[in-house]
Amino acid sequence: MNIKDERMMHFYELYEQLASATANVNQPPDVPLIESLLGEISAMFRLSKGITHFYRSPIDEQNGKGETMVSYDLKKKDKPVHTVRFLTRLMSITTMTVYMAEDEPPLTEDELSRVDLTMRTTLAYISRNRLQDIAEELAFFDDVGYRNIRSFYNYLSWKGQPESFNGMSAVNYNLRHFSLINQELGRSAGDTVIRNHYRHIEKMIGTKGTLSRLGGDSFILICEQSLLPELLDYLTEAVVPYNEDGNTVTISSCAGVFIIPEGYQFNHTGDIMEKIIPACRLAQDGKQGNIVFYNEKMVSAKEKTMRVQQQFPKALKNHEFQVFYQPKVNTMTGELCGAEALCRWFRKGKLVPPMEFIPVLEQTTDICKLDFYMLEMVCQHIRKWLDEGRKVVRVSVNLSRKHMMDSRLLETIIDIISRYQVPHEYIEIELTETTTDVEFKDLQRIVGGLQEESIYTAVDDFGMGYSSLNLIRVIPWNVLKVDRSFLPLDGEQENSVRNIMFRYVVAMAKEMGLECIVEGVETPAQLEVLRKNHCELAQGFLFDKPLPLDEFEKRLDMQVYPIEMKTAS
Repeated sequence: MNIKDERMMHFYELYEQLASATANVNQPPDVPLIESLLGEISAMFRLSKGITHFYRSPIDEQNGKGETMVSYDLKKKDKPVHTVRFLTRLMSITTMTVYMAEDEPPLTEDELSRVDLTMRTTLAYISRNRLQDIAEELAFFDDVGYRNIRSFYNYLSWKGQPESFNGMSAVNYNLRHFSLINQELGRSAGDTVIRNHYRHIEKMIGTKGTLSRLGGDSFILICEQSLLPELLDYLTEAVVPYNEDGNTVTISSCAGVFIIPEGYQFNHTGDIMEKIIPACRLAQDGKQGNIVFYNEKMVSAKEKTMRVQQQFPKALKNHEFQVFYQPKVNTMTGELCGAEALCRWFRKGKLVPPMEFIPVLEQTTDICKLDFYMLEMVCQHIRKWLDEGRKVVRVSVNLSRKHMMDSRLLETIIDIISRYQVPHEYIEIELTETTTDVEFKDLQRIVGGLQEESIYTAVDDFGMGYSSLNLIRVIPWNVLKVDRSFLPLDGEQENSVRNIMFRYVVAMAKEMGLECIVEGVETPAQLEVLRKNHCELAQGFLFDKPLPLDEFEKRLDMQVYPIEMKTAS
């Protein structure tokens, strides 16, 4: 066998090893072996360098925007001698160019064919690997580069053995009031804040956990329990840079935490999610603090929630929900001048407390169905009173914030009122204060539309929401309903902060031409405070608790409450 044949046989031995090393898609590639084989083949054909470019699209290739890999380089003064371009069905492009030193003899036709074969085999391998990376990126990362929920589920499946989660914790967190950051700093700066916040937590977690984005400013993670104090401290308050000049903004979060028990084995990949997401919702509510740890009581709460959601459609159809009316009274004369419609649920003869079903229905649009049902029942009753010749008073009906995004809300309200031919002046719509700037704009639109239809509007729980003064400055309300927390306590000093605030809120409402009503009036002393401050409307247990229809109709006939009305000084 001559030297040429030996050289050819050696090439094919090397090529077979290269083809074998790059063909197995079920195992991680042996990169050192592949590089060694390419180096040996390159030396065999006097090549000085091999450069590969990978482009995700023809446009990226045109713009020179891609990945560059140098597989072999002798650092010589060389020139390109052959290029192979590989286009996949997904329109990704891989190119390879090999170089030879300028003083080397050119490749023979036979040598060039073997070099070309090696290059095409290598390109197929690189293309396949890069496409696999892209597929993984598309599957496990969102469009801006954050790990997504599929990545989180994949992590859970990979660590699916009970002992795998020993000493670990799961957290779902939301950045609080982040829309205000976007509004004040701009969308680009807001994106930078989220990215820097994410990277800091990712660095804290390290390789022993995972962090994914659920969407928007909501994230989910698993980390070692030993990291929790530092992590929760960062989530409670973090100073985050938003530009290259080092300017910062302070960010806080709401978080639901699940301490994973020793030997914990979940039933399915969503099991952990079902624990931390409800805990995070409680944290967002704020009544239990911004950090809420999952406990078994939440399981019972979840079961109650599911039961209410399951029973609601049939209960609504069977008219299990009844309207109770709490009278509104003129503080100076004792005259009945209005009422608030309140929902009561009687299931199998037993009263279901409002706090057990209203918050549950608020989680979905079911609350909107209940609100419309209540409005329709009120219109039925007012029509009945008018037909009976009773003196009718204005009735207020509460609408949930869930209605804010309903473009047909005004049309639906008018349709219900018109169906029973109720004069618009007998209906008042109560809307609670908003918590975000976006909701504020929707509220402004809805109140304006109701005003055009001569339907009264009231801002409920004034003083408890977002930018209260701006709320009454911009939106044309008829009624200001002052939250009971502003009402001075019995025996409270005249110069107390609560007394001063109450006095000025009432005066401001009157100056603006708004009716001012205070809820939660329970004692004669509180009634006297209202009268001294010339607040002429009140509701509360001092006058009546919420009444069923038949009892309220008796109050309609009575018209004036037999309460001793003291003379205001």
